[in-house]
Amino acid sequence: MKHNFGAGPCILPQEVFQEASRSVVDFNGLSILEVSHRHKDFVAVMDEATDLVKKALHVPDGYSVIFLQGGASLGFLVSALNMMRESKKASYINTGTWSKKAMTEAKKAGFEVLEAGSSSDTNFNYIPKNLNIDESADFLHFTSNNTIFGTQFKEMPTTSLPLVCDMSSDIFSREINVADFDLIYAGAQKNMGPAGTTLYIVKDEVLGKSTSAFMPTYLDLKTHADKESMFNTPPVFSVYASMLNLRHLITNGGVKSAQARNEAKAALLYDEIDNNPMFEGTVAKEDRSNMNVTFLMNDESRIDEFNALWQKNDIVGLKGHRSVGGFRASMYNALPIESVQVLVTLMKDFSNKG
Repeated sequence: MKHNFGAGPCILPQEVFQEASRSVVDFNGLSILEVSHRHKDFVAVMDEATDLVKKALHVPDGYSVIFLQGGASLGFLVSALNMMRESKKASYINTGTWSKKAMTEAKKAGFEVLEAGSSSDTNFNYIPKNLNIDESADFLHFTSNNTIFGTQFKEMPTTSLPLVCDMSSDIFSREINVADFDLIYAGAQKNMGPAGTTLYIVKDEVLGKSTSAFMPTYLDLKTHADKESMFNTPPVFSVYASMLNLRHLITNGGVKSAQARNEAKAALLYDEIDNNPMFEGTVAKEDRSNMNVTFLMNDESRIDEFNALWQKNDIVGLKGHRSVGGFRASMYNALPIESVQVLVTLMKDFSNKG
């Protein structure tokens, strides 16, 4: 068994892999890879996937759930264009790489970008608390979980502005109040399904209100809400696998139970990091991510030895992001706590050996 701590394409439940693989061969007499997205059988998949998102996150009335493409990288631009109003000012909380990319796209969309808070002074190892929000801006944007640096908002920002969030790496991992947000977007490939689709949850009253002079038809969320995610050919397999995974999530206690499991996994690993003299966490304790645990080795001369140890024991994906180094254990919903225990045991053994 491989223990997948990789931060990119997500670990999914084996049951989801098995059912999805069967449908690659035979979904309805055709492969899911070749079935028409207009066929009633796939329309039923899209409808169920949409309904399961609403059920899992308790999405209130007055919101549309949309499955698109392009990942969060396109979402940076889509969110900005759709939220542009009269001020042409946008407020962003800068917590690292993904926030900065979102800010760059907002500038390209024609916004004056305002920094409501930043943790750049210590290389993004905490979540800014004392925000300076310009309440005349069109919206406030933040990234709920930061995969590279390992920080996570434990409480959502409070503002009178419309609230926009990139939730790519922790959606469905913990309970949220969707009614607090005007727009949520999230790439599938962490907790929802395979790469290829991007989820948007948008307040209906936001749709069609953009003042941007540049609004291509495809980037207008109203286009896709009106067509129920079928304006053009959707990413059929990614939506299908996401539907299967959402079924599995709800069958196994929903988001509330997933949150409890994720908190237990995080507590187990952080406890080892804090009590093992060989390792050190990189993030302020109150802002530690439950999804992406980042840590360093205190004796850099032994890094290669530790790398060889975890690789020998069927652990994959433990190296930190190339921009920060160290180690990163990504623990998305489907990673079992048994895998975390394997890593913790190796860390203990490595320390005792030293």
